[in-house]
Amino acid sequence: MSQLLDIQRRMAAAVMHPLTKAETMPRRRSDGKLNNAEAESFIKPNDRLTSFERLEIYNRQYWFRLYDSFEDDFPGLLAIVGRAKFDALMRAYLTERPSESFTLRNLGSHLEAWLGAHPEMTAPHTVLALDMARLEWAHIEAFDSAADPLLNEDELIAINENSQLRLQPYLRLLSLQYPVDDLLIDLRNEDGSSDSSSNNASIARRRKHVRRVAAVAPEQIWLAVHRHQNSVYYKRLQREEYRLLESLLNGRPLGEALDYAFTGSEIPEEERSSFLQQAFSTWAVLGWFTK
Repeated sequence: MSQLLDIQRRMAAAVMHPLTKAETMPRRRSDGKLNNAEAESFIKPNDRLTSFERLEIYNRQYWFRLYDSFEDDFPGLLAIVGRAKFDALMRAYLTERPSESFTLRNLGSHLEAWLGAHPEMTAPHTVLALDMARLEWAHIEAFDSAADPLLNEDELIAINENSQLRLQPYLRLLSLQYPVDDLLIDLRNEDGSSDSSSNNASIARRRKHVRRVAAVAPEQIWLAVHRHQNSVYYKRLQREEYRLLESLLNGRPLGEALDYAFTGSEIPEEERSSFLQQAFSTWAVLGWFTK
């Protein structure tokens, strides 16, 4: 191993080591060795800071940047569990599932599974919090996932029961137990208001968030999270629409997907044709069908 590579790896390990509860660099590493001695081995002190203090600056700034990015990505989760629980949740999650990518965009990629394994971190709003985390991660994926070329008019007309329709890679489907789409839209609108720089206004908003979260009642919804003209939207779906799109995403031919979609449906047989015409027309306009 080259000397440069060795220094790079040691620097990365030191910078990425979790902070203490006081948000300082720990004096000892996880292997028991002193961080002060490690810092002195490859960082020079100056007339104002020791080697440890210089290294601590990078360690703290690395984690503060992760915290800021995570909070920006999950404002709805913050509103549901509150500041104290959110901070504890965030630190525990990022310690167990540290960044593995060059981009901070992927910080929350394991959050849904992690929350499912740690329900105590979101109690007493465990289901609501999990629904919100799923929506917020779907929003991230819908925003920057790939977009494939659309089917042209002739290709749309040629669709039959044996067709295996492809949908846009950015489309995300969610079956949720709470109407978190409305809640998240309200929260984002409030946080983007012109008085956001006022501390009093910020406190008032947090109190309003608490009241709004407490008032959210369970409601089964089906949601498509999609992108249109570089903006992310949440589209409510009927149960049959959700099941149909879900089947198509799983690669089923259209005929099989339709059978699955209408299993147990309350839509009368005579109304299903017009229902499908309306649904397919909307999805085609939104650009969901691809080559």
